[in-house]
Amino acid sequence: KQTNECIKILHYLLFPGIIYLRSHLNKYLSVDTFGNVLCESDERDAGSRFQISISEDGTGRWALKNESRGYFLGGTPDKLVCTAKTPSSSEFWTVHLAARPQVNLRSIGRKRFAHLSESQDEIHVDANIPWGEDTLFTLEFRAEEGGRYALHTCNNKYLNANGKLQTVCNEDCLFSAEYHGGHLALRDKQSQYLSPIGSKAVLKSRSSTVTRDELFSLEDSLPQASFIAELNSRYVSVKQGVDVTANQDEVGENETFQLEFDWSAHRWALRTTQDRYWCLSAGGGIQATGNRRCADALFELVWHGDGSLSFRANNGKFLATKRSGHLFATSESIEEITKFYFYLINRPILVLKCEQGFVGYRTPGNLKLECNKATYETILVERAQKGLVHLKAHSGKYWRIDGEGISVDADAPADGFYLELREPTRICIRSQTGKYLGATKNGAFKLLDDGTDSATQWEF
Repeated sequence: KQTNECIKILHYLLFPGIIYLRSHLNKYLSVDTFGNVLCESDERDAGSRFQISISEDGTGRWALKNESRGYFLGGTPDKLVCTAKTPSSSEFWTVHLAARPQVNLRSIGRKRFAHLSESQDEIHVDANIPWGEDTLFTLEFRAEEGGRYALHTCNNKYLNANGKLQTVCNEDCLFSAEYHGGHLALRDKQSQYLSPIGSKAVLKSRSSTVTRDELFSLEDSLPQASFIAELNSRYVSVKQGVDVTANQDEVGENETFQLEFDWSAHRWALRTTQDRYWCLSAGGGIQATGNRRCADALFELVWHGDGSLSFRANNGKFLATKRSGHLFATSESIEEITKFYFYLINRPILVLKCEQGFVGYRTPGNLKLECNKATYETILVERAQKGLVHLKAHSGKYWRIDGEGISVDADAPADGFYLELREPTRICIRSQTGKYLGATKNGAFKLLDDGTDSATQWEF
């Protein structure tokens, strides 16, 4: 691995614009008095301090100036060097952000989150909290386009610098990533920066300078889901008050719940759009009244072979759906009334990663999937009945089980899959035959038997 991690100093007043570079072995990159580049130190020192400057050619490439020597970090075919007084092509670096590509985008100036507009043709930056699929964006790295980025929305469109969304990604949809004081700025081909404009806070390019209005932070998007009760095929909702009830036919904000993992208890808290948590009441009922994650607000998710799940409450009993749709933690065993179907609402597009790399095509002309790729393929998620989803590529072709692996060549929905949430950023993908998609040696992407094996847990 040659990926370095950018670590910024918190003391901006003392050290403005200084970064450190740390390897995956937790060693710091440094330059000695002779200009030799080393990566051996466990501690940060004067030789490991770098300043970022941005290329003026519109590519957004970075030059890294070693503060102690005053020279720029460069590369030859076999080593790193730090001997150039001014940066040339050997000293400019294309930046591939190590952050998870699917994020919530928060404006530093407006202190609001970006979301898809109601007309679905613009991005507006005026949401107080990132709720639902409309606030999820994929920052697509385009290595073949000079290392620039495209902003991909949940309705499978790309942001044009003029503020409109379009189906095809072209030059007007590509932006260079710049780093300013710990935040991100996105610059278009005309060297203008994205920012929220006007009363609607429409995201588009206008300014040629960077202020707080042009700066953004990339926030991890917590999983948000909806649940359908097996008993009555209705969505669980808090639309009619504090009682958590399976009584709605469609999904909206009140039928979407954010799942927050408690690492000490290994259980989940379920948060509503009104900033309340599901909570076990004294009579066994489930109400959205908790304003903190106490023990009675934590639930275990128990996954079943038919694609359903059950919730185990703090009293050790399973949540059961009454005829009225109300949920009560009263059942001692798994039965029809304790089963629910799960949909990951704020992931209409998936990017999958394992220890070996991203899921992508074996080769550009081979539609078999592998999981050791340096760049990712985005996967469209189409919801079907009873928790089932179909997975589709941008080509319009669907995933199909091909022997032990997956090929993306079906013209219509072929094989369905169930998504099982295991950790805040990890899912298992189960086929209808009960087997799990897993990573095997040499990047093979295959169906395996064991869903508890770490090889079948995908970072998303």
